[in-house]
Amino acid sequence: MSVKWKLAGTSVAAALVLGAVAAQAEPLQSIGEGEGEVAIVAWPGYIERGETDPNYDWVTGFEKETGCKVTVKTAGSSDEMVSLMNGGGFDLVTASGDASVRLIRGGTVQEINTALIPDFGKVDPRLQNASWHTVDGKHFGVPWQWGANVLLYNADVFENAPQSWSVVFEEQTLPDGKSNKGRVEAYYGTIYLADAALYLMTNKPELGIKDPYELTQAQFDAAVELLRGQRQIVNKYWSDVVAQMDDFTNEGVVASTSWPYQVNALRAGGKVRIGSTVPKEGATGWADTTMMHAEAPHPNCAYKWLNHSLTNVAQAGTASWFGSVPAVTAACEDSILGGTGCVTNGSQLFARIHFWRTPEKDCPTQGGACVPYKDWVAAVQSVQSGQ
Repeated sequence: MSVKWKLAGTSVAAALVLGAVAAQAEPLQSIGEGEGEVAIVAWPGYIERGETDPNYDWVTGFEKETGCKVTVKTAGSSDEMVSLMNGGGFDLVTASGDASVRLIRGGTVQEINTALIPDFGKVDPRLQNASWHTVDGKHFGVPWQWGANVLLYNADVFENAPQSWSVVFEEQTLPDGKSNKGRVEAYYGTIYLADAALYLMTNKPELGIKDPYELTQAQFDAAVELLRGQRQIVNKYWSDVVAQMDDFTNEGVVASTSWPYQVNALRAGGKVRIGSTVPKEGATGWADTTMMHAEAPHPNCAYKWLNHSLTNVAQAGTASWFGSVPAVTAACEDSILGGTGCVTNGSQLFARIHFWRTPEKDCPTQGGACVPYKDWVAAVQSVQSGQ
């Protein structure tokens, strides 16, 4: 996979209304001969075949063993993944929690027959029946990787790790004596509004926010207002991982929400001193699930990949390359992670991460009166466009 990812246009209008789960066809009962291909929508860095670094390849062996050629379309946000999957033509998607429920309820993905996934029982018990891929006891995917959205910072500017997300949300003087205005970035995805809500949950407790994805109108308005203020100091909203790394290397950006992938790549590049942290407020994060399209054109190859996705070579390889934590805890002992790699990648942070989830009107923490996702989309687009 090339490291120069380009994002397709995103259309989410058809995927914003959440309701009951659409009628589903019966899942596959046996795995037959492969069709010769499996097409996957994935986050950058999730499907590597050794083209960037020959030490990281969990595709070539699979292709030789199964005869299923792996093709990958990378996406930079969950909204884009939903749009691509709704368009059809793909077999699988590595969906985060803010996409998976939409895909399930829209009938875009199908139930997975876990009896055809022999290693499913090895998945971290905290993920096996997680609400973002399990509905009414039915599994609509196979857990893949998880991790936190970290605060990435320039270690020459911050001698010590920032203790709060305030460095990217509020205008202030940084340790080098200069303002943060024009030197920080924010993620462009709609779900970033939850990061603002999480910041307010700690720093404005009087708002009564209990869950950053379950916001009353007043809480939602406060989070939107925080984002409007942030817009005055952000250099830009990042969507491309390579572009963000260039911003830290060449454009003077010194702090931003980011993914462990960029942290690892920037450190390996050696052109700028980089640090990352999860501040006192905690962090949003992702627990991704490999889900199968309801009309997957290559269902047998898709199931073969689902099985392969739980092997150590795929689990540990991805975790080492991306900086994530594998869904199969035994993979943490693989040599490529060096025994301590999972701790380095944040395996101890599970309880401090508020995993991405699709906001819905019916919400337990606020008595069923929360702002739905379609309003999040409209608000974030308005903020980022300067309206």
